[in-house]
Amino acid sequence: MDYNKIIKNLPKVDLHCHLDGSLRPQTIIDIAVKENIDIPTKELKEFEKYVKVFGECNSLKDYLDKFELPINVMQNKKNIYRITSELLEDVSKDNVRYIEIRFAPFNHTQKGLKVEEVIEAAIEAMKDGRKKYGVMSNLILCAMRHESVESSKRLVEIGKKYLGKGVVAVDLAGNEHDFPPEIHKEAFDLARKYGFHCTIHAGETGIEQNIIKSIELLHAERIGHGVYAFKDEKIVKYLKDKQIPLEMCITSNIDTKAVKAYELHPIKKYLDEGLVVTVNTDNMTVSNISLNDEFNHLAKEQNFTLEDIKKVIRNGIEASFASEDDKNILRNQYEEALKIL
Repeated sequence: MDYNKIIKNLPKVDLHCHLDGSLRPQTIIDIAVKENIDIPTKELKEFEKYVKVFGECNSLKDYLDKFELPINVMQNKKNIYRITSELLEDVSKDNVRYIEIRFAPFNHTQKGLKVEEVIEAAIEAMKDGRKKYGVMSNLILCAMRHESVESSKRLVEIGKKYLGKGVVAVDLAGNEHDFPPEIHKEAFDLARKYGFHCTIHAGETGIEQNIIKSIELLHAERIGHGVYAFKDEKIVKYLKDKQIPLEMCITSNIDTKAVKAYELHPIKKYLDEGLVVTVNTDNMTVSNISLNDEFNHLAKEQNFTLEDIKKVIRNGIEASFASEDDKNILRNQYEEALKIL
């Protein structure tokens, strides 16, 4: 069976994709040269070493260091629009029909942009990208664990005016070890009150208890990663009983050393045990992957069957924060594709 062709032909969704981890390296160079931003080299192949992981990454911290240069070129509306638009063009080539793009707007205010301008630039590109590339999208706003709860509350207050206009959810990302979820409870209580959906990075690099804390204290409807749930069977059972979707990003987990190899990733175990598993990219540039690459790894190293692949794609559609109208479009596209496999 030609899994590569099947995977390419199936319409897919990506629920966990960071904008600042998914820039074209050449775009970073182009913007840096034009705006006199300091970069280590203008030679593409050499430059890629600074924004992609090539096996030298030993931890999540090393992985996150790759974001410094991309964030430096994401400090005006024009660049944010361009980068968002290029991401939509890139994923369209993988037959991704819906993507939830996430970023931390405060990271893009270093040169005077207002948070509102950051969000609006991305939303404008997303609207245009739907017409131009046939990719539907929504935005998830990330609060950062190391920042104050006041900062997170401010993000929620600013973001609420864009609910239903491109923004669908809030997220909490960053260092799990030093900043437990409960620090930001007030902000996520507020987000729930305003009607935001919620997804939280938890159990990515250990601390499996953060998974349950994120659901019970921060109202998480989905969990970003959740790799370490397997360390406690009670958590696995909890996720199964509540049918909480997991946004799994296998290559990223290997890059950060959360998992040692593709064949050791718990994704198949979770799927076989009845958990709601979805497949996502996390950071297309930093991890040097596409969504099709992720599915091909699952077929080769995890022995995913065609039924497994179909199941996780369908899970992604149903777990998405898309409107019911857009979900129906995705369901129809998916069913039509199955007819011609």
